[in-house]
Amino acid sequence: MEYEQTYHYRLIARAIAQIAASGPELSLNALAREMDLSPAHLQRVFTQWAGISPKKYQQFLTADVARTLLAQRHSTLDSALGAGLSGGGRLHDLIVQWEGMTPGTYAAKGAGLTIRHGVCDTPFGRAVAMASAHGLCAIGFTSHQPADLTRQDLQRRWPAATFEPDDGRLQDLVTAAFAGDASALHLMGAPFQVKVWQALLEIPEGAVTTYGDIARHIGHPGAVRAVGTAVGRNPIAYLIPCHRVLRRDGGMGGYHWGVESKRQILALEAARTDPPVSDGVIG
Repeated sequence: MEYEQTYHYRLIARAIAQIAASGPELSLNALAREMDLSPAHLQRVFTQWAGISPKKYQQFLTADVARTLLAQRHSTLDSALGAGLSGGGRLHDLIVQWEGMTPGTYAAKGAGLTIRHGVCDTPFGRAVAMASAHGLCAIGFTSHQPADLTRQDLQRRWPAATFEPDDGRLQDLVTAAFAGDASALHLMGAPFQVKVWQALLEIPEGAVTTYGDIARHIGHPGAVRAVGTAVGRNPIAYLIPCHRVLRRDGGMGGYHWGVESKRQILALEAARTDPPVSDGVIG
């Protein structure tokens, strides 16, 4: 089962990247040839694992996703999000585990912690993953830089921790987390950072918010810049959805793991929660 999951993760990641690179004229047949699959098989597997058809994903990816989402699905985080937060195992149902990293331990820069690291497959391409004894503590995509640089970037967050190579369990943790496992994460940061990251978990899939909204939601309306810094320091890419934060003017804004990755993720989430916005070529 693990092999099947990682195989499909790689397949979907390749297809997403190909659609993004090729633009709106790419047909299902052409995409299938690139993937060395029959069109019917590609359509079935993509829909099963991405939750939408290749055509629907293409439609959203070629639209001005950020501005459309900000105009139509802007969440202020202050309203009751109960309905949005109960999406059948969606990632915003994940429970943040604070017990394994007290503020004092964080101040000690991870001293006394052992963190395993390795490269794993995700639906958005290869990523460096890290885990403590309490669960996944870091995921960083490698699409915009070599895996070694991503690993070093993440390790700098806890420089006094002991880092060890993966012992074979990380892919299972990553697969479980992307499937919505509420026990899979161990969020480590300063108290203000964790408060911001917890706010990110309240943004439903398909919705977006702004830095100012988060600042008001956590009770620090004047701390927009500090919120932006905390969002950028989120160590667990995608699972803690910092990609759902946009500039107030509708701009995409930054993304620590590459703005193109942010655009692709937002398009996929929007497509899973809305009807098509236009006609596309892919079937």
